[in-house]
Amino acid sequence: MQALNHMQLLAVLAVPVLLAITVHEAAHGWVANKLGDHTALRLGRVTFNPLRHVDLVGTLLVPALAFFFTGFLFGWAKPVPVNWRNLHHPRRDMALVAVAGPGANLIMALAWGLIIQAGLLLYPVSQWIALPLIYTGAAGVLINVFLMVLNLVPLLPLDGGRVLNSLLPPRLAYLFSRLEPFGLIILLILLVTGLLGTILIPVVHWTIGLLPGSGIVKELFFV
Repeated sequence: MQALNHMQLLAVLAVPVLLAITVHEAAHGWVANKLGDHTALRLGRVTFNPLRHVDLVGTLLVPALAFFFTGFLFGWAKPVPVNWRNLHHPRRDMALVAVAGPGANLIMALAWGLIIQAGLLLYPVSQWIALPLIYTGAAGVLINVFLMVLNLVPLLPLDGGRVLNSLLPPRLAYLFSRLEPFGLIILLILLVTGLLGTILIPVVHWTIGLLPGSGIVKELFFV
């Protein structure tokens, strides 16, 4: 497959990025609603409308700058509000709400992988149809796996931090939660120093290898 330039890559990433962020955030709200907290539902955040989840800085500006200057896609959406007091079993349910977002990304990565496979089957028939499916599918696998792995980093306010906070004994969980105001600062430092990519890329590479269409994704983005 022919490698994409920056502008072509941004074009094929646009739809997968919007879907990855939207479904990720909607999944948080949907699970919270099922477990007793209807805050996100009342605020209209359990929706596939990306405008309800997009943060102008975190979803648009930061990812664009990070991609062009570091080659690493990094950003965030507006967090879905969850009132833990409304949950049936607050500590357990907060972990379930947190893991719903990365879980949704894993499902989407699998779906995009199947789209790659469909594109490969159609390639001998019509490249005009097949190539957009293959390239967009590969971008969809990449962004969803990146978003899943990034969010599972055990650092607040990321989803992995929420899960860890729910698993820790109450006293340790309280001490750990006090680090949350510094979480994004720590992440940005890791990004700028290159440590974030060093930690995450091997995990992303391994995870992609488990999905359909992994050969195409690796050929386009890792070779």
